[in-house]
Amino acid sequence: MYQKDFLDQVRTQLTVSEDPAKLRQRSFETSSGIPLKNSYTPADLADHDPLRDLGAPGKFPFTRHVQPTGYRGRLWTMRQYAGFATAEESNARYRYLLEQGTTGLSVAFDLPTQIGMDPDHPMALGEVGKVGVSISSIHDMRTLFRDIPLDKVSTSMTINAPASVLLALYLAVAEEQGVSWDKVSGTIQNDILKEYMARGTYIFPPRQSLRLITDIFAFCAEQVPNWNTISISGYHIREAGCTAAQEIAFTLGDGIAYVQAALDAGLKLEAFAPRLSFFFNAHNQFFEEVAKFRAARRLWARIMKERFKTDDAKSQMLRFHTQTAGSTLTAQQPDNNIVRTAVQAMAAVCGGTQSLHTNSRDEALALPTEQSAMIALRTQQILAHESRVADVVDPFAGSYLIESLTDELEARASALLAKVDELGGMVAAIEKGLPQREIQNAAYAYQKAVEKGEQVVVGVNRFAISGEVTPDLLRVDESLGEARRRQVAAVRAGRDQEAVAARLAELAAAARGTENLMPRIVAAVKAEATVGEICDALRLVFGEYQEHLVL
Repeated sequence: MYQKDFLDQVRTQLTVSEDPAKLRQRSFETSSGIPLKNSYTPADLADHDPLRDLGAPGKFPFTRHVQPTGYRGRLWTMRQYAGFATAEESNARYRYLLEQGTTGLSVAFDLPTQIGMDPDHPMALGEVGKVGVSISSIHDMRTLFRDIPLDKVSTSMTINAPASVLLALYLAVAEEQGVSWDKVSGTIQNDILKEYMARGTYIFPPRQSLRLITDIFAFCAEQVPNWNTISISGYHIREAGCTAAQEIAFTLGDGIAYVQAALDAGLKLEAFAPRLSFFFNAHNQFFEEVAKFRAARRLWARIMKERFKTDDAKSQMLRFHTQTAGSTLTAQQPDNNIVRTAVQAMAAVCGGTQSLHTNSRDEALALPTEQSAMIALRTQQILAHESRVADVVDPFAGSYLIESLTDELEARASALLAKVDELGGMVAAIEKGLPQREIQNAAYAYQKAVEKGEQVVVGVNRFAISGEVTPDLLRVDESLGEARRRQVAAVRAGRDQEAVAARLAELAAAARGTENLMPRIVAAVKAEATVGEICDALRLVFGEYQEHLVL
């Protein structure tokens, strides 16, 4: 807090006049359209109150960090997002990454799995194992985690519409390993609302999807207490082209919708809110990204305290995973992606992430090779152990620039959330196309800037080179689809068909009522029902979501 006369002196003495003709570009601003000044002074924080707006690390409003000592006690979890082809091949990659020092697994599923289809479904043709691992039954899940003790490894699964089925498979395999569910830790993404606005791997309509999500909240609160039941994801919203302020607003807007849906389902806030987690993108504009993480943490704490009336610190904390920005990776000069990833990862660490995935240099061309995945992991390890950026909590606190950006991003995100509230909440806003339009407009503006050369992309629209040699890439064998179809047929031929039919019928009957569906889904996967069969049983009751064109 500064006195007015002092701020007037600062404005007078420290203001720098600029000659526009001598500047290297016409204007300077962040992705969110926040104008950037030549330099920042105390006058830019006239209304800033350190006690109110920052507080201490680990205390409300958690601007600085959710833990009092930051990374001094424990480093962030170093995850590598991996999964391709078969469960056997992905298992080998996981064990390799664990040997190299990865401290948590992050599973990528192929497109058929993500939309609840088995590899023998006609629409799965050409997509089996291409962008992640193909998982259809408990046999595949056993293989995926063979020789990986599920009481020792934290696993994150990027799965949304069929999240309940994949969680059930994971729990069934843990049980087979002799691991009790209270010893299992990890995260399912389970964030369906962002699928409708930005990504598209949905199955069921929004309100039926929310039922599945709140069923998972209730089930895990009672039986899997260390599991993060949702990873509310701004990552994919940012990948679709939104700004930093929009990423905060729409991610937290989804979070509000999930909390309200759980409360409406009769759950007590403190029973599920501490297990909510978030997932953000680490993009290119370093200072804006550091400020974004801080603003999101503070805004969520205020939402939980003021809107949902909780003083429970664990319910107010915004704990989040971060992944570096896949949309910034370029096929041209792919080694440049190593540098982009390092800068983005540094922003995530300086912003206080709880876990981090670093993208590999070749991901604009194919799934990462083993060597590329190791470089990405080593990037995190160098940040953690050599740069020493983890030694001080919230190292940019008090910076005139960072605090100004944090305040402005929170204000802009709050204004967007007010628009969402005016429309009746996030589900209604998605149905009316608000977030979709905002994202599309931001993506279009960025692409125009790239094409005009106003936004430089090194190696693409400036500093390009001719005669580039494509590096060695990971290729998925095209014969995989047929092999997986044979495997699924063998599973179906060798199981107790009557038991499968009975479990699926019980699940469908439960879906028509109001009971929690998770125990029924667990029973179905243990009977060797496939992911596609379980999702089909729910499709018959819930129907399928049809996308609305947004203009």
